[in-house]
Amino acid sequence: MSAEQFSEEAKFLLAAKLYELGRVTSGQAARLSGKGRVDFLMSLTRIGIPVSNLQPEDADVELDFARNG
Repeated sequence: MSAEQFSEEAKFLLAAKLYELGRVTSGQAARLSGKGRVDFLMSLTRIGIPVSNLQPEDADVELDFARNG
């Protein structure tokens, strides 16, 4: 792995972990990793991180909002 490849992978892994922990949004993580948002989200599956980082309580709020407008 070249130094440039290592640097890109390190930035992606750091951004992915911060996203997984809920410390940054997907957009912030994408910018940190140097990727576009969609590319960043699609790359998460490669390292076993779910695309959505909603917690169960967040999902309930979202579902209530969708049902009640």
